[in-house]
Amino acid sequence: MKYTEYFLFVKQRADRASIKDEWILEVIRNPSKTAMQADGRIRKWSYIKEVKKYLRVILLEDGETIHNAFFDRSYKEEGA
Repeated sequence: MKYTEYFLFVKQRADRASIKDEWILEVIRNPSKTAMQADGRIRKWSYIKEVKKYLRVILLEDGETIHNAFFDRSYKEEGA
């Protein structure tokens, strides 16, 4: 996996340190939703059963480099 320097820095925060790489890969490979940001970055979400939360992963324009990952408390599944 490729990461931005920003991601490597914020991953050290207490609220992000528990996010497993396997969860990030799962979101990238099997998102429940994908959206393009105005700046070209790609947002992907997926539900992580182990923690009962939605994980949002933000990729750079190349679709491979991870820029951010966090549990998205404001995400609402469509139709819910």
